[in-house]
Amino acid sequence: MDARLDYYGNPFAGKVLRHLMSTSKVLSDSTLPATVQHLVEIRASQINGCGFCTDMHTKEAAHTGETDVRLNLIAAWREATVFTEAERAALELAEQGTRVADAAGGVTDEVWAGAAEHFDEEQLAALTTLIAVINAYNRINIITRQPAGGYKVGMFG
Repeated sequence: MDARLDYYGNPFAGKVLRHLMSTSKVLSDSTLPATVQHLVEIRASQINGCGFCTDMHTKEAAHTGETDVRLNLIAAWREATVFTEAERAALELAEQGTRVADAAGGVTDEVWAGAAEHFDEEQLAALTTLIAVINAYNRINIITRQPAGGYKVGMFG
């Protein structure tokens, strides 16, 4: 599989990516736990079918100590006992926030309230932004058909 566009080598796209990456840096420096961030990035990428991001974020999560069991169960998190209640709330929010078109009403009040039980306002803002940003990355990679499998940990800094 070849990419339709060398998005990561394109000068114009590089300008766009610098802004997305600066947002990603702010998110990684937030008080939202890194573990939650990895789970959300992976789950949204799985839903969207973005192999490039799924590859990248699972490798990054494993590098930071995430276990194979948890990584392998993200897609089936509802039936898995290895996730905390806070992680489950974040995964549910990520799913509804990613499946906006499928979910008719968007994110339900119940799901938002569940997330608000576990995260403060800054963390909720970070979580909301993270869901939006990973969806943007997913769409860029899907549209330009970026191939998965070649990501190396730390490749983008």
